[in-house]
Amino acid sequence: MKNRTDLSRRNFLIGTGVLAGSAALASMLPTRSAFAAEKELVILAWAGHAEPDIVADFEREHGVKVRAKYYTGGDNMLGLISQSPPGTFDLILSDAEYVQQLKAADYIERLDPADYPFDDYFPEFQHFPGHWDGNQLYSVLIRFGFLGIAYNTQLVPEAKVRSYSAFWDDSLKGKVGHFDWHLPNLGQLSLYTGNKQPYDIDAAHWQAVQKKVMSLRPQIGGFFDYGGTFSSLKNGQIHAMCGIGDWITGVLQRAGAPVKTVIPEEGGLQWSESYCIARNARSPELAKKFIQYITSPQGQVKSAKMLAYPALIPSQRGWALLNQVDPAEAKRQGMLLGQRNVMDDIREGRIHYRQLPVQQGLEEWNDFWSEYKGA
Repeated sequence: MKNRTDLSRRNFLIGTGVLAGSAALASMLPTRSAFAAEKELVILAWAGHAEPDIVADFEREHGVKVRAKYYTGGDNMLGLISQSPPGTFDLILSDAEYVQQLKAADYIERLDPADYPFDDYFPEFQHFPGHWDGNQLYSVLIRFGFLGIAYNTQLVPEAKVRSYSAFWDDSLKGKVGHFDWHLPNLGQLSLYTGNKQPYDIDAAHWQAVQKKVMSLRPQIGGFFDYGGTFSSLKNGQIHAMCGIGDWITGVLQRAGAPVKTVIPEEGGLQWSESYCIARNARSPELAKKFIQYITSPQGQVKSAKMLAYPALIPSQRGWALLNQVDPAEAKRQGMLLGQRNVMDDIREGRIHYRQLPVQQGLEEWNDFWSEYKGA
């Protein structure tokens, strides 16, 4: 088995292909002046994390401006960092599975655990995998969500989507879609193939996953980016979607669309987002204060209800406040107090952390995904 975290900065970048297109990436980078460092916080993040519903109170409290460069995936994130001058970013929002790669590439600083409210967190999230190296902390989990089967409730009965086998149903031919990222899709279909550890599979099981996935290709009506996933579910072009969860269907529900995400009997995946302080950050103290802000109960409620895409939150005090100020949203997302909630799904083993492949290279999974799309 290869150790996927023992990587030099350059070898990792070459291995994942993020050095490609360097000129294009460099042209997209934000610029900042030295005198502005104490008056602004620059974040590299998924879309939505620097919008007014999230940052306005922080900006007002500290008299600063939060600016962001938004990325569209982990490889894009790494490429943007690799092509940016030192000090371009203060905070890096990372999907949890990329934190060890950020650490290996020396892109992030070690954090002091005492600075953050881990005592507020559910025990499962206090020492989150990949965020620590022994007792040394490198990233703080702020939000998470589950990936299962997203479907149109007017066109597909819930009984049909209790298993990933629904994707092969004749009635859905040409109506199944993929969110165009290999990690969530192949992880889900690895679960369906019978792998209890969907990302830690040997060569034989990897071959079986590829065979099963290829058999799905005639059912597929499209591969969609963020915006395309929204529109194809909303307009009925796609009836069932693989690779996403409530982070998209929750936004559509707010707009009245008849969509929902369910965790099928084979289980689901957990996506997780965390903040790291960038190496050579111009405003490291401000970055620390922002993590403290977003992990406070008030910040956690903002994160749970983020307009761009909702999420579950790891803070028990955040849950309590959400149930107080917006009980309907707490119920919709399953963050209920004193009754069955999403933590039961985790504790019962129905949810598996999304991660990078363990026994294959990330590029091998990516190459297969490209082959599958072109088949």
